[in-house]
Amino acid sequence: MNVRRQFLLSLLAASLFPHAGGAQGLPTDVRQAIGKFLDTTARKEVSVGRISIDSVAVEGNTLQLFANMNCAYIPFREDNVAEIYQGVSALLPVEFAKYKLQIRTNKRSIEELVPQALRSKKDKKTKTFSPVASKPLVTEVSSPYTPTNGLHNRHIALWQSHGWYYESKLDRWEWQRARIFQTVEDLYTQSYVLPFLVPMLENAGANVLLPRERDCQTAEVIVDNDGCLTGRSVYTENSGDKLWSQGEGQGFAHLRPQYIDFENPFKEGTYRAIETIKKGNASTAEWIPEIPSTGQYAVYVSYQTLPNSADDALYTVYHKGGTTQFKVNQQMGGGTWIYLGTFGFNAGRNNECKVVLSNLSSKVGRIITADAVKIGGGMGNIARGEVSGYPRFCEAARYWLQWAGIPDSVYSESNGKNDYTDDYKCRGIWVNYLSGGSAVNPTEKGLNIPVNMAFAFHSDAGTTLNDSIIGTLGIYYTNAYNEKFANGASRYLSHDLTDLIQSNIVRDVRTLYEPQWTRRGKWNQSYYEARVPRVPTMLLELLSHQNFADMRYGLDPRFRFTVSRAIYKGMLQFLCSQYNMDYVVQPLPVDHMTLRMTSENEVELTWQPVADALEPTAVAEKYIVYTRIGDGDFDNGVLVDGNSYRTTLLAGMVCSYKVTAVNKGGESFPSEILSAGRAFNSKGTVLVINGFDRISAPADFTAPAPADTLLAGFLDEQDHGVPYIHDISYIGKMKEYRRSIPWMDDDASGFGDSYGNYETQVIAGNTFDYPAIHGAAILKAGYSFVSVSNESLSPVGKGEKNIPVDMREYRYVDLILGKQCQTKMGRGGVKPLEFKTFSKPMQEAIAAYCKQGGNIFVSGAFVGTDLWDNRLATADEADKKFAMEVLKYKWRVGQAATMGKVKSVASPFPALSGNYTYHNELNADSYVVESPDAIEPATKDAHTVMRYSENNLSAGVAYQGDYKTVVLGFPFESIRTDSEREAFMNAVLTFFNDNK
Repeated sequence: MNVRRQFLLSLLAASLFPHAGGAQGLPTDVRQAIGKFLDTTARKEVSVGRISIDSVAVEGNTLQLFANMNCAYIPFREDNVAEIYQGVSALLPVEFAKYKLQIRTNKRSIEELVPQALRSKKDKKTKTFSPVASKPLVTEVSSPYTPTNGLHNRHIALWQSHGWYYESKLDRWEWQRARIFQTVEDLYTQSYVLPFLVPMLENAGANVLLPRERDCQTAEVIVDNDGCLTGRSVYTENSGDKLWSQGEGQGFAHLRPQYIDFENPFKEGTYRAIETIKKGNASTAEWIPEIPSTGQYAVYVSYQTLPNSADDALYTVYHKGGTTQFKVNQQMGGGTWIYLGTFGFNAGRNNECKVVLSNLSSKVGRIITADAVKIGGGMGNIARGEVSGYPRFCEAARYWLQWAGIPDSVYSESNGKNDYTDDYKCRGIWVNYLSGGSAVNPTEKGLNIPVNMAFAFHSDAGTTLNDSIIGTLGIYYTNAYNEKFANGASRYLSHDLTDLIQSNIVRDVRTLYEPQWTRRGKWNQSYYEARVPRVPTMLLELLSHQNFADMRYGLDPRFRFTVSRAIYKGMLQFLCSQYNMDYVVQPLPVDHMTLRMTSENEVELTWQPVADALEPTAVAEKYIVYTRIGDGDFDNGVLVDGNSYRTTLLAGMVCSYKVTAVNKGGESFPSEILSAGRAFNSKGTVLVINGFDRISAPADFTAPAPADTLLAGFLDEQDHGVPYIHDISYIGKMKEYRRSIPWMDDDASGFGDSYGNYETQVIAGNTFDYPAIHGAAILKAGYSFVSVSNESLSPVGKGEKNIPVDMREYRYVDLILGKQCQTKMGRGGVKPLEFKTFSKPMQEAIAAYCKQGGNIFVSGAFVGTDLWDNRLATADEADKKFAMEVLKYKWRVGQAATMGKVKSVASPFPALSGNYTYHNELNADSYVVESPDAIEPATKDAHTVMRYSENNLSAGVAYQGDYKTVVLGFPFESIRTDSEREAFMNAVLTFFNDNK
């Protein structure tokens, strides 16, 4: 190269690139001071490595400071950006005062890293990721309310990490992570996604797409036009003005009980097709399943997408609660399972349990197609040598995708050689297959679903020997597809999504539970799940499932609800910002529930909204009241404006009600369920008080110092905790309590190692539905009943509607205490204990009730322990005095029995007789009573009436004086059979009516 040419090139380079300044441009001590300032700023929010200024440049009149990637982990907001610039400017030498300052990290200025959703001024020139669908994939027509400022017409792909998979090297099926702290990541993240996160998103109006089975029902029924492999399920057609015909091309057929690599059930059969009509005599297709056992089942439909498909195919699901209608946009999603909802079905085959598809449509001449219907989750049926033997909800995405008709190029990138890599790769490829052909991903073939975003929910590894939290990490990736999405929007939108979700999680957890919760980085790194999707994507590592300090929170359903709500809020903020919409967060569930009889045939249900201290938009505007009659299921609900609802009460039936709050953002989680019943020729009315609202993690311990770094763990034998509704993540009891034992292999996971004997089972928790169980027995005994929540015994505010329930209006009271007891969150000591058996207002109400000569029945596993021997709370003498002097019992010992059997003994109260069994082991039907109380009479007029069969410890005490009490050390609703509960409730009410 000659000198002249070299000189010209150097001039060109100088004109193209800003002047870089190292130590010469900015003194080393100044750069170090700036790094230290940024360090200090970061550590207010983030656990982060050292921040440094790597280089300096001058571009025109702008001084650019390039910080390392650690700086990008700061959650930048307009206020802290201004503070950072002010602080850094003060550290610059005077000669730099003439320059405009710009701090850059992660290829962006720090002000550009403020999420668009949180900027006061919106940049209208910035391209958003806002695909438009004429109609969403699935719309529930029967819903009485549609959110306008939520997630309606948004499609979200998300997945819970990992799953049971085939390891060819060992020729066995196994988990992808270790069994530890009574769970395994493959199941653990499901305990957030399925019971909490997905319903929140759906309540906001979103269509949520999952690459794993969402139904934990192990039975599965396939009903198809090509016939049914097993059972007596039936597919039928009814022709009206138009006739059904065979569709062109392939459809689903269930030809075999198992499938091997590359077999696709959606390529082995046929489908049916019909032209739409707008009015006239409709044609229908009906899928009538033979249900193996009464229970809850997910309903999936399938069809084919054609060039002229209808966007409003009308499906009607007939179930125990009535009928629910959906409109499915068949212009997308053809050739796979499309989830409609989960419903209660009775065992057998009947016309009250079926799915019906009509050809009525808003437009004439389009095509509706009909293929198989899938009901229930089922067992794994993909054979890798052999099938897994596990429920399908336990299995990895790779196997569900094959059963769901997804091409093998998606679910098996390795061409069948490596299921482990196939599984983590298929999830991202699946997102692109879902969106293929839509505006989101126009160059790839797929299902034409305009996916708005994707989200991978993981938990991480890492341990500490003390109570330090590992905390929350977010991962995204920008440097793919030329850093742009198909519509030209920047892939840095994934940074915004990650920031919003991580920020909501950390803020909410710190505010509600643990001020020291660790915020980790926002990694812009090439993880497959973050890199491959062609939509804004976040990979979340919520906490370390390997760290005891994290899992003390992570096993608590309250924590799971809060985290899931935070994730939903982050998604909501992000997606609404993409459409330039104001977001509204769905309300919290209502409380202070009461159900009163206003006349012989009418009841009034009342409730109170709950304010969300973390979210000002989460205000209830209206409510939906759902009704269940007898052993049926809940209906589609009635929208009401106020916080009360009156309805007719059918005689001889248990009528149950639950309430949700709604606003422009969507629908809250449901309230507890209250029930009422009017007996024929009623002998009186019983007030049932639901005092069991506890959900919690299992009991835990750390050894006293200095051994606190040596021993710790969870104590199932004392208290398994209480799941919300049910738990699908529990695998078995912890067995390794030594902190020093390291992980050596997933089969030898060290500290926290746990058994796996429950890992395929659903574990029952608090259903919040116990007044119905008590009430059914009360009705059988010839009494009417109403029910209220325990907090309704305390006033909530001023006004006639807000006065507490007066127990003295009722001759009989049945207080449900279940497994209520004072419970901490996480390490404890940060927030007050919750779920006390007898709060002060309740004690006062019960004392007043007894003073006037009432009759009260109390049952619960911790009626004595919570007042005398709760290891989390110092015993209060006033509490013990209440139990002894008002309810007439005293505590003898906790963990009183293990066999689950009680027997009546001779006493002055012969009505209280019989032998009974209760649920003493984990099961799917009722929460476990692992630690019942032994209680004894506290006065001479009180007597033991029940004893535990295995050791003769006193299990129940009755008192007769100016009033009557019956107190059990085990919960009434845990008694195993209807007949046993009916006999015992009849005995209690007979005793109350006995004047001897």
